[in-house]
Amino acid sequence: MNHEFDWRANLATSLTPLFAVAWRLILALTAARVLLVAWQWDRVVDANMLAPVFVQGLRFDLVLLGLLLIPAVITFPLLASSRVLVPVWRFLLRIYLPIALLAAIFMELSTPSFIEQFDSRPNILFVEYLDHPKEVFSTLWAAYKIPLVLAVLFIALFGAYTFRSFARLTAPIRRTGLVPALVATPLLLIACLGMVRSTLDHRPVNPSTVALSTDPLVNDLALSSTYSLLYAIYETRHEEGGGIRYGEMDDETVISIVRDSMDVDSWEFTLPELPTLHLQYPVNPSGEPKNLVIIIEESLGAEFVGSLGGLDLTPNLDRYAEQGIWLNNLYATGTRSVRGLEAIVSGFTPTSARSVVKLGKSQKNFFTLAEVLGRHGYNTSFIYGGEAQFDNMRRFFVNNGFDRIIDEKDYDNPVFTGSWGVSDEDLFDRAHEEFSRSHSQPFFTLVFTSSNHSPYEYPDNRIEQFDAEKNTVNNAVKYADFALGRFLDRARDSDYWDNTVFLVVADHNSRVYGSEVVPVERFHIPGLILGGAIEPAVIETVASQVDLAPTVLSLIGVTSEHPMIGHDLTQPGDPDNPGRAIMQFNATQAYMSGDRVAILQKDLPPLQFVYRDGRLQDDGRYDQALTETAIAHAAWSSMAYEKSLYRLPDASETLVGWVNHRKFEK
Repeated sequence: MNHEFDWRANLATSLTPLFAVAWRLILALTAARVLLVAWQWDRVVDANMLAPVFVQGLRFDLVLLGLLLIPAVITFPLLASSRVLVPVWRFLLRIYLPIALLAAIFMELSTPSFIEQFDSRPNILFVEYLDHPKEVFSTLWAAYKIPLVLAVLFIALFGAYTFRSFARLTAPIRRTGLVPALVATPLLLIACLGMVRSTLDHRPVNPSTVALSTDPLVNDLALSSTYSLLYAIYETRHEEGGGIRYGEMDDETVISIVRDSMDVDSWEFTLPELPTLHLQYPVNPSGEPKNLVIIIEESLGAEFVGSLGGLDLTPNLDRYAEQGIWLNNLYATGTRSVRGLEAIVSGFTPTSARSVVKLGKSQKNFFTLAEVLGRHGYNTSFIYGGEAQFDNMRRFFVNNGFDRIIDEKDYDNPVFTGSWGVSDEDLFDRAHEEFSRSHSQPFFTLVFTSSNHSPYEYPDNRIEQFDAEKNTVNNAVKYADFALGRFLDRARDSDYWDNTVFLVVADHNSRVYGSEVVPVERFHIPGLILGGAIEPAVIETVASQVDLAPTVLSLIGVTSEHPMIGHDLTQPGDPDNPGRAIMQFNATQAYMSGDRVAILQKDLPPLQFVYRDGRLQDDGRYDQALTETAIAHAAWSSMAYEKSLYRLPDASETLVGWVNHRKFEK
């Protein structure tokens, strides 16, 4: 048989370049990782990450390999099966595969200098600096002449060898025939997609998967620089520069309005370069700082809570509402868990972009309670029943102050495991176990429940069902309340109760919908602050999730410096101040002050309503100051993210701020 029509031989010859680039890519990335680990040996060992760096590194190298092979695999049946088009197939493999391989090697060669500058693998900054080639090249040439020359020589020599090698590999390629190509292609595509996804779990792997230590650089070593760069570009597709700008307002006016709205004395601001950075003093300072536990209840809207006029599904929360500080008019900032986490953990106001938990620029040096409390000697942790990599939580948390992450894989013999992880009972049992241990330092722990999440799975024989059908939202809420009440009862009888402040709050409502431009009623959520030293009270003023972090900092007795613009709800404040809440609903933002609501929409004039009887009503009034305040707060969030203004100062900035502060006091 003529070799041109020997489909077996022709098929093997057509696919040989794909396997050739595969082993070369894996070998090159592994060699680069070995050298980087040797360079950063002390940090890798201190983080106990030697094995994970290489095991997860191979996993993510296969992810990159799958991504790089997909274009060739998709075009294979069209180009390789036809006598007319097979020269195009040869050309594609001879050009595309060497370029992909050389690009990956180039990124690895670029990595050491990037690490020296930014202490991470190449990220979105790498792309941004390409907009300034003259400045970048001048900097590189001044600092890295010899490495730059060696890298260029290596790429040139290795490139020449690689192109010649693939020219030899592709020369024998002949057409495979249509049927063999159509049979082979699905198998190849499944293999590529399997490598890219790299898991059978709900979500594919992402950089959060390797956020296994508190050292961001060491975690990054498990990636490749090409992957980290591609993922950074993917992350920024819809960022829109930190969110939509809803109106024209200069930065100075934005900062002035936001600072005036913070209820902070001018002398308490500490550093002009970070406009909202200020000192906060606790309302009742005590000797030893208290522990802090924040319990985030998944999807618990006001309509489920008896104390807020909803269904009688939360008897335990309602019972404890009488024993702590109950927030009667608390509003979520958004409709997703990461939006709630952003507000509760960071005190960050919402934008039309994705939550900062997922955005690229906030994956390091972004303010969180864990960061500030860590500087005050607290042990910090996150306890979750599902996969901590979901919504990039693990990566964001470990890179911004959390020392320890406990998630689904860390539970032995759980009572119940559903689609979203172990049950709330298992979650709270683990939390109680952690809190009951002897602690030489105060601790801050974030506990995030998941049982009240579709498909609403929970253990049998725990509750008297509200609905006849088991797996409904009403029954899941009732079970979540059962698990919460069980935990709080145990905590109240524990040794840690008297020295701990507990915040119980929802991340968002279960479902935000309605015919109004912003369904404000669906942002109403419960909030409760408990603990041995907490006196019962009810706060009636409008409050936002962004107010919670400053409030609990005050209650645990910590004097702190931070950039949060939320209000300390324990302070007496202005009796005429009705409070305010900021709500993001898709690309629309609502700013509510008391019962007045300003609505901001992209490319549309602002609207104003009065919020009454659970509805937005047009009463014919318009307050220009309210609109300006709303625009300023929306602009501030985008500005703070874009310009990295929402962080704690480094050591040098702290010293400058302290000196300036002392001068002001004198």
